[in-house]
Amino acid sequence: MESKAQTLLNAAPPYGHIIALEKWRDSAILENIKGAGVKVVFEKEMGVVDFFLPNRSCVLYISEGDIVAGNSYKRKLVRFRHANSSRVQELVVVERTRLSEQYFSSLQKFVVFDLGLTLLPVSGQTESSQLISQMVHSQGRDNPFRRRSVARLYEPQLLLLLQQIPGVGGVKASSLLHSFSSLQELCSARLPQLEPLVGSAAAQHIHSFLHNPLV
Repeated sequence: MESKAQTLLNAAPPYGHIIALEKWRDSAILENIKGAGVKVVFEKEMGVVDFFLPNRSCVLYISEGDIVAGNSYKRKLVRFRHANSSRVQELVVVERTRLSEQYFSSLQKFVVFDLGLTLLPVSGQTESSQLISQMVHSQGRDNPFRRRSVARLYEPQLLLLLQQIPGVGGVKASSLLHSFSSLQELCSARLPQLEPLVGSAAAQHIHSFLHNPLV
């Protein structure tokens, strides 16, 4: 018999909504998400999932405190990896800060290479709320007749590659992969196409990186 959490995650929330674990009710991340026009439904039982998005993305949030406290978060990651079905996309949002930086490399290896999950580093709750809001709103701009794979959009290696470019963090990398259907299309993009998404400075860095990767 399915648990309440499994039943809940078998049906995606409607466009413009997210389902959030009750513990986030008074958090800055939820206040910012609601301020961006996203409707929030709270649930007490979501297993190890913190947020569930309309594009069938399940988000597990690893805070700076979780990382600094030790390796107990790894057990949660393993449960997260095995709890969800193949019908959802599993995203791990991680706070990469000055305090957690020394642990980030090993965490990244564990999440991406050992578990095969997608990792999205953020500077804190403000950036994470921007990232989640962006994913919710961008779904409504997708052409419904154009088949796009969520797994492909959040390919871990592509996200990691883009985040090596100066000025490109998790939010901007996600925006790029939402806006271009393939890496080839992104590489062919001109500056006027990039600037509205990431700003002029980052657009210059991206354009130079993609066209002169060895420089």
